[in-house]
Order: sequence, then C-alpha cells, then structure tokens
Amino acid sequence: MQFTVAIDGPAAAGKGTIGRAVAEEFGFAHLDTGLLYRAVALKTLHRARGVIDPETAACMAGNLTEDDLARPDLRSSMASRAASKVAAIPEVRQALLDFQRGFARREGGAVLDGRDIATVICPQAEVKLFVTADDRTRAERRYKELKGKGGATSVEQVLADLKSRDRRDSERADAPMLQASDAVLLDTTRMSIDEAVTEAVGLVRERIGAG
Repeated sequence: MQFTVAIDGPAAAGKGTIGRAVAEEFGFAHLDTGLLYRAVALKTLHRARGVIDPETAACMAGNLTEDDLARPDLRSSMASRAASKVAAIPEVRQALLDFQRGFARREGGAVLDGRDIATVICPQAEVKLFVTADDRTRAERRYKELKGKGGATSVEQVLADLKSRDRRDSERADAPMLQASDAVLLDTTRMSIDEAVTEAVGLVRERIGAG
C-alpha cells in the first residue's frame, strides 16, 4: 500500500512529535526532512569554516549517509539556524527532492514532516496537515527542550530565533513554507500532545477508511 501523510509547519509547533506518533500508530515509515537540511548544513559549515557556499552545500546534499542523519548535534541551535539558510538554496533542495519523493511513495505508507511537503514534495499526499502554534508557545516549548539538554539561552532569545527562521522559511523564493490549500490546519497552541496526536490520527484513519 502506498499512503502518504504530509505534515508542514513552523519549528516547535509539534509536527515532528505528531509525525512520529502517526507513523507508529499505523506502522508507516517516518522522515523528519528537517534532519536532511541540518545534516547538509553541518557538513557544509565544517567544510567551509562557517561560510555556506551553495555549490558545496549541493554537493553535500547529494552525498548524505545514514551516519550524517544520526549525528547528535543535529538538534542544536547552530544546526537549526544553518539549516534554514541551506534550505533556501535551490540547488540543495533539488538535490534532496528525489530522495524525499521516493521515501514518500514507498510501500507500506510514509509520514514526512517539514515545510514544503504538501506543496512541493508530495502534492499528491492522501493526508495533508499544517501544524502551527502561536509564537510565544513555540518559543517556550523550544526553550524547555534546549534547557533540558543543557542549552544556555532564554525564552526571548529563542523567540527571536524562531521569528527569524519563520521569515527565512516563508519568504524564500524556492519552496517557501506555506499551508497547502487542501491541508487541514491543526493549531496546537492550547492542545496537549495527546490531544494533537489523537486529532491527527483520527484524520488519517478517516482517510484510510474512505480510500
């Protein structure tokens, strides 16, 4: 069976948590596409000593390995900021396009979360979700996550970083972050994790039943 769940939305809205839960519930494969860009960014920064060169980044994108996606520093603030810059490079997005589309249409079903999944990567997805939350809520969530890992920052700094990334992601010329016209909006601002997952799982189950 080929069945794709495409989940888009800004950072710290809950799309990754929802994506993993949906995949586990239905036995689908899961891909956090943000890790692809984080891995490319870190490899590029390492090679270029802090300067992101488009040609180098595209080369790195075409040669990612499983080890690259398992790096413990992929969830760092540095990786997050660099990933947003790398994701704005058309050559990088093109290099990763075929991999993501192949993953999406694999047998057994797949869940992909990112920022252009429903609009660019998988416009044919059976289920499309746009997961969001207000800025302050997202900043507080991300701050708790970073603090738990020993990150020294503040809610205000996290909020500024999130807003900056939102602007880059939504204003880039190539595949900007936006809600697909046929995507279901899921605002998690006042929802618990269990409530958000339950709603997403219900939408997927309903679509499978109608298929």
